[in-house]
Amino acid sequence: MNENANLVRGLLRRIEGLGGVDILEGKVADIELGQETEEGDFSGWPIVKVEGQEKSLAARLLVGADGQNSPVRKFAGIESRGWDYGRVGVVATLELEAQHEVGKIAYQRFLPTGPVAMLPLPGNYATLVWSTTPENAAVLKGLSAKDFIAMVNAAFRLSTVDLKYMHTQSSGQAEEVSWRLQHTTISGTVPAPVTGVQENSIASFPLKMRHADTYIGERIALIGDAAHTIHPLAGQGLNQGQGDVESLVKGIGYAVDHGMDIGVRMSLESYNGERYTQNHVLLGVVDKLHKLYSVESGPVVWGRTLGLRAVDAMGPLKKFLMGQASGTGRKIL
Repeated sequence: MNENANLVRGLLRRIEGLGGVDILEGKVADIELGQETEEGDFSGWPIVKVEGQEKSLAARLLVGADGQNSPVRKFAGIESRGWDYGRVGVVATLELEAQHEVGKIAYQRFLPTGPVAMLPLPGNYATLVWSTTPENAAVLKGLSAKDFIAMVNAAFRLSTVDLKYMHTQSSGQAEEVSWRLQHTTISGTVPAPVTGVQENSIASFPLKMRHADTYIGERIALIGDAAHTIHPLAGQGLNQGQGDVESLVKGIGYAVDHGMDIGVRMSLESYNGERYTQNHVLLGVVDKLHKLYSVESGPVVWGRTLGLRAVDAMGPLKKFLMGQASGTGRKIL
């Protein structure tokens, strides 16, 4: 994995190297439909006003890559439907114990309140994504760095009963976890111990599922979270967005090569047709997985555990599923 900041820096360097691209700093103040002017007929074109910029921008094609509360989607009048999960994702950048015997492996544990995952980063670092209740999230965000680190280590090592109790405490988790770990037999593989948390990296966001009715309008294309929002348990949000970009670029390239207007619906239909169904299926699968792992009934827990063990034992199937999850496998739709 790479941190988002590193990906952004890499993209900016690539844009600078290619040239011909102007980057304007500032938030979008307004989007409105253009009119016929002395400079040309911009009727039907989105006109974007940027804070701090004197001139407005007329867009032959306006791409909404502006998140789940997308102003571009709102301007286009495209509805987005779904539901909230009543859970909050707590994220942080963690520092791990150096020279630990466990290598670059992603870990995930399903707790009654939601999954907690630790995803490897370069060096001795990892990203935390902990899906939990709003109440538990508030406790975690209010802890000192020392107690927060203790809770993350406990999440992969202690029983759910222990964790439930420690979420009722506003402080003192470090000492409590240390004592409980001394009296706990840990079975299975666990991630490297967390030794630090990057300053100001702890944040949270509400978990929800959303899907726009369409990804395109006249001179409008939506990508990433502006088009779809997925539960983080499968780690597919970024992969979905990158797939959108790849497909849209391919569609724009075809339109340019054939002398077509890149902003009209005809030029954008291939993108919408290719990505909408793929994303819809994945959204549905992840939503069902979330609901499956939210059930604590004995037979259901036994059945899903057996299923995961069966998949783990079947090499070809496991490889196929990992390829689908990483976005590197052959597309099935």
